[in-house]
Formats: sequence, C-alpha cells, structure tokens
Amino acid sequence: MVKIFSRMGDGWPVELTEAELMQELEDGTQQAASQGGIDTLSDDELKYLFEICSSVQTITGVERGQEVILSYDGPSFEIRRLGIVANRMTALQIYERCFGADTIEFSHIDYSYKQVKPIVEEEIPLFEQAQLLTVVPMFFGAMPNLGLYTMPDGPVPNPAELLPQGKIKEAQEAYEVAVELAVEDIVYVASTFHEAGADGINIDTVGASGDPDFKAALLATEKLKKKYSDICIEIGMAGEFVIGMHGEMTHNGKRLAGMFPHEQVKLAEEAGATIFGPVVNTDAGQSIPWNIARSVTFTKSCVKEAQIPVHGNMGMGVGGLPICETLSADMVSVASKAMVEITRLDGL
Repeated sequence: MVKIFSRMGDGWPVELTEAELMQELEDGTQQAASQGGIDTLSDDELKYLFEICSSVQTITGVERGQEVILSYDGPSFEIRRLGIVANRMTALQIYERCFGADTIEFSHIDYSYKQVKPIVEEEIPLFEQAQLLTVVPMFFGAMPNLGLYTMPDGPVPNPAELLPQGKIKEAQEAYEVAVELAVEDIVYVASTFHEAGADGINIDTVGASGDPDFKAALLATEKLKKKYSDICIEIGMAGEFVIGMHGEMTHNGKRLAGMFPHEQVKLAEEAGATIFGPVVNTDAGQSIPWNIARSVTFTKSCVKEAQIPVHGNMGMGVGGLPICETLSADMVSVASKAMVEITRLDGL
C-alpha cells in the first residue's frame, strides 16, 4: 500500500494512505464550510489538492506564471529566531537580496504601536537609512495590541479582571477607552512613517484582543485614509474568527464578534484598506492536509468576496502550516502552492 509523507499540525512527521489523505482533505474543507457558513471546495479542487499534498518532491512550486507577491512582517527580528545575528539594516537587506522578498517591513522589536510612539522620532532616521540601503517597497508595521492599554502597563482597568467579577459593563467600557487610545497611537505613528516616505503601513495581528482590537484597526484606517488619500494600508488578521471580548461592538452597523475572513474583508474595504491579510489558525491535533484544506476553503471564500488584493498569512501556526518556530520547507511549499493555485489570491 502506498504511503504518503506528511506532517501533523505540530510538525511531527506522519504517513498517510491515499484513502486517508483524501479523507483528511474532505474533513478539513467540510469543517471550514460548516464553521464559517461557506462553500466547501469542489470535487475538482479536492482532487487537485490531493495531487499537491501527495507530491513526492521535497519542495513543491507553483506553475510558471502563477507566481504571487511575497511580503514579510517583522523580518528585522524574525531572522534572529533562525540564529542569524543581524541588525535591522542587515536583516532587511538579507530578506531583499537573499530571500527574494517583494516587499519588506521596518519594525521595532516590541511590535506594538503604543510602544513605538514614544521613540518614533528616534526610529525615523534608522528607517530613512534602511530605505537608502534597499530597493523594494518598505512598509512600517506593528500591532494594535490593546492589552498594553490595561493596568498595570496602561491607564485602563483590565477587562480580564473585571469579567470574572461579573462587571460586564465596566469591562466593555474599559475596552471602549482602550480602542480610543489605540486609534490615537496608530494614527500618530503611521502618519509619522508615511510622511517619512513609507510605501505602506501594516496594521498587523488585528483581532488578537478580540472585537475591540478589530474596531481599533478599522477606525485608525478610516482616519488615516481621510488624512492621506494616497496611503497604502494593509490589515493583517490574528485569526479566522473575531473573538467577542466586548461582544456588542459594531462597525458600520455590523457586529464584529464572530466574523470570518469573507466578512472581515468587506469591513476592511469599507474602512479604506488597500490590502487584506486573512488568517486561518492551525489545529496542532490534526494533519497538515486537513489544515491546508480548511485554510484554503476559508481563504477562497475571502478572495471571492474581496475587491482589494488579498495576501494570505502563512507562517508558524497559520495558513495550514505547523505550529513551530522553524518551518519545514516541504509543508511550506505544499501549502503555498495550494493557497496560490486554488484560492487565486494576490500574495503571501
């Protein structure tokens, strides 16, 4: 009986029979469709996904002419996780000249707008120097990170402490204040980098603190777009499902809690986002084929609804890839090929 090499969601190697592989793909797309209220992959798409996942090649590539843009978040500190000792300038050049990045991102080690705000004037000279050393478009990126606005690090009472006490209204009010503060910080920092010549602003890991986090990103995008009509803004999500930490927060009359990628992208468009980055989280207890089928299903639905470019988030623990620090090239290439050729997105 033919055995197909694959991996589990935590990266552990596993072998599947052809029947088992097809069952994993069918179960993965069915789970996404059921959870998100979207269509499953067609029979032809499942057959093609089976061909991709059953490849005996160590590295799988897209067909010539199917290439998409490759962008990166946090390359100046991500590279250190590979054991490469490099400052930010060197790291950005490595991504551009060695890794073939189509865009790069200038960012601070504390990847949050609140933390960058007090030192933004010190960051700008380094940013301008990085621009002189590179050619490809350079974004500035950071997270809204609403958790930083709660006590003891910030001025707002901590909703995580209020909710167990049954103080729901107080917790919601605390989130609302945190949103206002985060929007102010995002707009201030993004404006500074835009005026310094940034090719784009990345509001990244949106929704990590639930629906208030998403609200902050949407409001900041609206303000920035109103302030600068030519600004490029990418909204990259933290997960496929917006968690209802506030629960009743809305935007343009739509409840944010419970939104999936195909719904998130519409609000991002309305806010004025230039690029949307959907995320589908990996289940470590399921196989990578199962996770890829699930991720491709969600992303295909998002691309179908989008009127702006979609750049799927793929990395450690998202996009159908294993939850581990250093990813294996076999699963990265398989998942990337599936995402590009089946969903027809614009970038990774």
